Amino acid sequence: MSSVRSAGLPVVNAETPAVLTLPGRVARDEVAGLCARVRALLEATGAGVVVCDVGGLGPPGLAAVDLLARLELAARRAGGRIRLRDPDPALSALLDVVGLRFQMEGQVEEGEPALGVEEAVETGDPAV
Repeated sequence: MSSVRSAGLPVVNAETPAVLTLPGRVARDEVAGLCARVRALLEATGAGVVVCDVGGLGPPGLAAVDLLARLELAARRAGGRIRLRDPDPALSALLDVVGLRFQMEGQVEEGEPALGVEEAVETGDPAV
């Protein structure tokens, strides 16, 4: 049984970002290929975000920081961003030390209340 392919673009769910799983240590000559892959994933999905699974990067170091900075730059140039999945706490701390801010999966986005948190209003408080 065969089906006829429709002409045109494939249907893509823009709500579900693509996932790029980063292998263990990444060699310097592999960085350009990973940047191209991030750009291609953003273009293919149209989601605006590529989730980078960094759980397998191993011990954090400046090479990992450099890689993530280059991936974020490639994503921004393509009109998107990267979001980190499963970062080592030491990697998160190192990124903070060097001043790089990344969106992490599971974190509340800026300006949004955490899930399950409701603002309480005291009776008698004046309206703002």
